[in-house]
Amino acid sequence: MTASEVRVVACGCGHWGKNLVRNFAELGVLAGVHDVNQELAAQFAEKYSVPALSWEEVLSSTDCNAVAIAAPAELHATLGVAALRAGKHVYVEKPLALSKDDGIRLIDEAKKAGRQLMVGHLLQYHPAFLMLKELVSKGELGRLQYIYSNRLSLGKIRREENVLWSFAPHDISMILALAGEEPNDVRSTFSPILHDQIADTAQVQLGFPSGMKGHVFVSWLHPFKEQKLVVVGEKGMAVFDDRAPLEQKLALYPHKLNWQNGMPAPEAADAQYLPLPEAEPLRLECQHFIDSVAENQKPRTDGDEALRVLKVLLAADPAAARKGGGDRFPGVKIHESAYVDDPVSIGEGTKIWHFSHLLGNVEVGRNCSIGQNVVIGPNVKVGNNCKIQNNISLYDGVELEDGVFCGPSCVFTNVNNPRAEIERKDEFRKTLVKRGASIGANATVVCGHTLGEYCFIAAGATVTKDVPPYALMAGVPAKRIGWMSKAGVRLGADLVCPAEGTKYEEEAPDRLVEVTE
Repeated sequence: MTASEVRVVACGCGHWGKNLVRNFAELGVLAGVHDVNQELAAQFAEKYSVPALSWEEVLSSTDCNAVAIAAPAELHATLGVAALRAGKHVYVEKPLALSKDDGIRLIDEAKKAGRQLMVGHLLQYHPAFLMLKELVSKGELGRLQYIYSNRLSLGKIRREENVLWSFAPHDISMILALAGEEPNDVRSTFSPILHDQIADTAQVQLGFPSGMKGHVFVSWLHPFKEQKLVVVGEKGMAVFDDRAPLEQKLALYPHKLNWQNGMPAPEAADAQYLPLPEAEPLRLECQHFIDSVAENQKPRTDGDEALRVLKVLLAADPAAARKGGGDRFPGVKIHESAYVDDPVSIGEGTKIWHFSHLLGNVEVGRNCSIGQNVVIGPNVKVGNNCKIQNNISLYDGVELEDGVFCGPSCVFTNVNNPRAEIERKDEFRKTLVKRGASIGANATVVCGHTLGEYCFIAAGATVTKDVPPYALMAGVPAKRIGWMSKAGVRLGADLVCPAEGTKYEEEAPDRLVEVTE
């Protein structure tokens, strides 16, 4: 295959993805764009004269043979595996995944599919780092003794991940590339400042079998921006300062360390700035991906390299391995402030957000979203594709089928006549919410009832009896005030959904069915 035959769909057009779209377009290989924000995708499609595709269209397209994924890290494994199984070469932004198991799964899928897997460790393509790596490989600095990296700025402050996962993958990748070995000792210090659950600064200390030491300091609460990599060797030192002008980005310091009377005596030397070619690192990285696909050669930052970085991140942040989906739940995103007891099963693609708690004997299906401050269990079953908004408790006796929406602070009871001082666990009554039902914010569902398929419970309503399929319920107690279609649109007198044209008919005063041709 030639480079011109590589056709890339950029999946993600947001904060960083837009840069990938631009570079692949300027390199002449952009075959399309995809983003969950369809309006944003349409803007970029128009700008670069390419189609805006759904994810399903990306996977089935015969016009593209590669995808570049710039999506939230919790989706890297799910999207990457799907693309590889569809026969696409995959470029994915850092980190490779959020668990070791997911990282290995991506690598195995790439090998099985015979496709290239590359991870966006951008600074390994920076001209300054490439020259620094060459200096080290030629022995210009002698045996390496110490490498440290600072990546500091004021913002961008995130709440979906801590500063280690946001900033440090680049630094760890560079240090491992220079060391040529993996650390056998990883220690870390985290400082949550703005929020007691998410670190705003982090320090990681690395020890290597050769005796070399490493240090990474990252912070998004720093008065100025600093991006420096300092390499200390027996024969000299080097500094890669990515904030400096091009002619000063890479400095070589041929310092010497003399010994006098058994004491070290440093002999300082002036900096020697090394000339660098003017090139955009991201452009070089994108071109490397194109060449790797065209020549069927492993990229410099392939899955194995990225897995080594991921292992250091997990060792430095035990909370991520313990509370994140990790090896317990491959393909699942669990925020570090959430707790998941045993035994629990969670389907791939599900996300569990801040301060939520899943108790024992809970089953949660695939691609669910569980909001903040949610309690589920014990003995609760949640189907696939459910959305459970903030401040909801699903206790023993509640079952949600597929596609159920629960609005913020809606309430499910499980005993009809509770008393604080009287235990009535043997009186729990089952509540079944059937496929596609929607429950509005602050609604209450009294236990022992069934909510029919695609019914719609208005905000603030109180359900005290069984609800027919498609019924629109409102009030206290809730009464049927109309019918709703599968698409969530109120039906008029003709019982035809104005959104999708589906026809319905009343078989009885309280029974609506979909008309099938």
